[in-house]
Amino acid sequence: MADKETFKQPTGNTETDTIIRAEDLTTGYRHKGSNTTIHCGLSFCLRRGRLTCLLGANGAGKSTLLRTIAGIQPPLSGKLLVNDKPINRLNNKKLSRTIGIVLTDKTHAGGLTVKELVALGRQPYTGFFGKLNASDNDMINKALSSVGMSHKAGTYIAELSDGERQKAMIAKVLVQECPLILLDEPTAFLDAASRIETMHLLHRLAADEHKAILISTHDVELALILADNLWLLTPNKLTCGVTEDLVLNGQMEHLFPDHPQINFSLPNGHYSPSLPVNRQINVETSNAILMHWTTNALRRFGFCPSNKPSNIRIEAEANNCLKLSIGNKEQFTFNSFETLLDKLCQLHF
Repeated sequence: MADKETFKQPTGNTETDTIIRAEDLTTGYRHKGSNTTIHCGLSFCLRRGRLTCLLGANGAGKSTLLRTIAGIQPPLSGKLLVNDKPINRLNNKKLSRTIGIVLTDKTHAGGLTVKELVALGRQPYTGFFGKLNASDNDMINKALSSVGMSHKAGTYIAELSDGERQKAMIAKVLVQECPLILLDEPTAFLDAASRIETMHLLHRLAADEHKAILISTHDVELALILADNLWLLTPNKLTCGVTEDLVLNGQMEHLFPDHPQINFSLPNGHYSPSLPVNRQINVETSNAILMHWTTNALRRFGFCPSNKPSNIRIEAEANNCLKLSIGNKEQFTFNSFETLLDKLCQLHF
C-alpha cells in the first residue's frame, strides 16, 4: 500500500498554477503539400494540483491532442505555451524535464527490475551514461513509495500484473520531476479494482505532488468521481470545465453525438443504453436501492416502471420478497428476481 495520504487544498492563483496554455490551436497531421486537420480553434489550460480527464468517443482525436500537448506532434497552427513559452522553443532536455508521458502501449522492459525501470526516468538529469548519485536513488525510492511499489523494487517487470506495471510506469514519470504528466488511457488493460486504484493514485499524486495531470480515459464514472476538471472532446469542439459544472450544465449529454441510443443519467452519473419499453408497470417500495435494481431488471424486459397506477403492480419488500399483482384477481409472491422475471415472460399483457 502507498504511504498514508495527505490532502492539500488547491492554490488559488490561476496564473502561477497554469503550466500549459493553448490559444486557437489546430491539431492534425502534416503531409507533403497538404494537411489533415483533426480539430481547430482549441483553447485550454492545465493547472498544477489538478487531475484533468479527457473524455471522448473512439476516433475523436484524444491521442492526437495528447501527442500535440506533449510536443511529439507539432500543431498545425495556433499557440501552445508551456510556462508562457512556445513549446517549439523548448529543446528535448527542457521538454523532458517539463512533460512526462505514459502511453497506452504495454512496456516491453520485462528484463528490467522495477527499480531499474523507474531509474530510467532520471535520464534527463543523469545524461547518457545514467550514473545515479545518492539524491537520484532517494528520489527513486520516494517515487516507489508514493505508488505503493517499494516492496516490488527488485521484481522483474515481466513478473508484474498489469496494475503493478502501470504503477511502475507512473513512478518512472514521477522521478522525471515534471510539473505536467500526460497519460494515454492508463487503465485500458486493467481490471475493475486496478482501474479504481490507479485513478485514485493519480488524483492523490496531482494534489500531493502539486502536478498537473491530464489523462485520456473511457472510465467515465471514475472520471466523474475523481477528476477535478473534465475535457469533453467531440468532433466539433473541446469543452473544458470543473466536473460538476459540466455535468449539471448538460454537457455530458453531448459527448457521444453519433450514438443517440446512449443516454446519460444525471442522478446516477453514468451512460446506459436506451432500451425499448412498451408496457407500464407500477413499482412500490420504500427502499431506494431496491427500487433502482427492480427498475433495472424490468427495463431489460420491456417494462416502463412507474409510480402511477397500473393494471400490473409489483411490491418490492426485499429482494427475496417480491409481490406481483395483476388487476384484482391474481397475486404471486417470488423469492428472487429470477422467478419474478420468468413469470412476467410467461404472461401475455
